Amino acid sequence: MALNEKQEKFAQNYILHRNATEAAKAAGYAKESAYNQGYRLSQNEEVRERILELEQSLETNVDVITEIEKQYEFAKANGHTNSAIKALELLSRVRGNKNEKEIDMSPEGLETTIIENLQILGRKKVMELVDRCDFTLPIKLDTEQHQQHQEKQKKNTKNKVLYFLCLFSFSFFDCFFFL
Repeated sequence: MALNEKQEKFAQNYILHRNATEAAKAAGYAKESAYNQGYRLSQNEEVRERILELEQSLETNVDVITEIEKQYEFAKANGHTNSAIKALELLSRVRGNKNEKEIDMSPEGLETTIIENLQILGRKKVMELVDRCDFTLPIKLDTEQHQQHQEKQKKNTKNKVLYFLCLFSFSFFDCFFFL
């Protein structure tokens, strides 16, 4: 059975929007019913086959990955943090997300990854984030313990920053890997 005109428009718009509701609206379904229609159409086997067929037939003369990588490098070099992050997001979608087995979880690998991520943000933003963090836990100490604790904190400033960086890195990866 062939698709009707609205179903065909839905399939074509789904390729563009990657959102069933938006595709249904663009195909001419009422705004009020677009969510339900989009879901229904996305479950229809014939529509799904047509979407797959359209995806496989897409061609472009532009090397998308290279272009996104260029945009990332430009944004990174010019301190455009949000643009750099968006380019990384697009690259992760195009290339596919890494799973945990592909991530180097050794201390050296994590450190390298953290440094790469911090370089994207830039020194000013990283220092701003570090200043916003409270690495101390409220604890009751006697005076001698408090002095020892303060001395230990001064000595371990670098460790605190690395702790923050680890936390930041894991939340950064979570954002990109579960998109």
